[in-house]
This record gives sequence, C-alpha cells and structure tokens, in this order.
Amino acid sequence: LPGCASSGDTVEEAYAHAFEALALHVEGMIEEGAALPDPSPFDAPLPQWLADVPGRIAREVLVPVRLPGRAMRIGITMDKGLLSRLDAAAAARGETRSGYIAQAVRVRMEPEHRRPASVELEATGRRG
Repeated sequence: LPGCASSGDTVEEAYAHAFEALALHVEGMIEEGAALPDPSPFDAPLPQWLADVPGRIAREVLVPVRLPGRAMRIGITMDKGLLSRLDAAAAARGETRSGYIAQAVRVRMEPEHRRPASVELEATGRRG
C-alpha cells in the first residue's frame, strides 16, 4: 500500500514490524472510509513509490492483511469463576466481554500467523 513500509536492524525485525505497519495502515484507511486496493499479484514489481524510499530493500516478504470481519453472535460454555474474572478484566479495561474475548483470541493466534521471515521467504521463493 502506498505509504506503508517497515524497517528494522535485521530482516526478521523488519518482517515483524511489517505486520504492525500494515495493520495500522489498513485500520486508518478503513476509519477514513478509503477504499482498499485489490491485492497485488505475487510477482508484481515494486511500485515506484517504494523504489524511491531512501535506504536499501534487502528482502520482499508477503504479509497477510487481516480485515475486520462481520460480528456474529455465538454461544459458549465457560466456568463460572473464569467468567467472573473475564468480566472483571474486561470492565477494568473499559471493554465488553465479547471484545475482550476476541482480543484474547487474536493474541493467542498471532504466533501461528507470524512465521519467521526466513521460513516465509523460503515458502514464497522471493528473495531480494
């Protein structure tokens, strides 16, 4: 996306920063009502705006975009004591029960979606 780039002292650090940069960029675009562009093809060349960024491009990596979805009502079963602790924790943070659970799931699942950059590079076959 134009204006969205990451950097780091190592390729792995830049890759980790890319998740945060892309998430914040997409979130800002959605809040502003801007249309998100279609994904670029895997083998697309670097866009000119990125080629003009000062510094050196050491690697290109794929970073998944997680778009907000549509909320759905679900029913779950939970220990009564755990539910009380959940409600207290959510209230202390000014969140709803559902919002707190959703964020906990995101945090728990994040490591599954963040493979090391070297693995991602090998899997995609793209190297800079």
